[in-house]
Amino acid sequence: MGSSESQRDESTGPTALAQVGPCPVPPEQRPLREYEQLLASWFFAWPAGPVARLPRILATAWLFALPLCLLVASGSVSLRRNLPQLVAAGAVAALLPPLLLLLRQWLGWSYVRRRLQAHTVEYEESGWYDGMVWEKPTAWRQQDLLVARHQVNPVLQRIVRGIAVTTSLLLAGTALCQAL
Repeated sequence: MGSSESQRDESTGPTALAQVGPCPVPPEQRPLREYEQLLASWFFAWPAGPVARLPRILATAWLFALPLCLLVASGSVSLRRNLPQLVAAGAVAALLPPLLLLLRQWLGWSYVRRRLQAHTVEYEESGWYDGMVWEKPTAWRQQDLLVARHQVNPVLQRIVRGIAVTTSLLLAGTALCQAL
């Protein structure tokens, strides 16, 4: 592919910026492209969607984990004799898969935010331990900061709230199990 074709491919599309010079960073390793890939992913798009969608997905994950957790909890002889404690232990254990999903979401989104907010872009040209660093031009940096501030930060805040609620439920459920 010729250089004029590659420049045309880079300059078209929703994230095009005026080229300040040739960008050595491969397109798939650019922070804005990584953000777009995260949005296109079925897993990472959950918290970026409508606000009511994430709690519904987490509740569904909890409901799917609940029967398995109840089955595992019923293996305990002492819990088998105490039905309320068995149900409480199973319900608390079923909170772990949604919590792990939220943690994975947080890791992915915080990585993209860190790349968007950085002054430089770390990349690999051939994919074999040849790490390079390229300083972002001012126009790229401004656009990346806007995306990080207005698109990624609200998603991360939603995820952190979900982690806080799930952790609170986990701690309250654990206290309930101890009280029973």
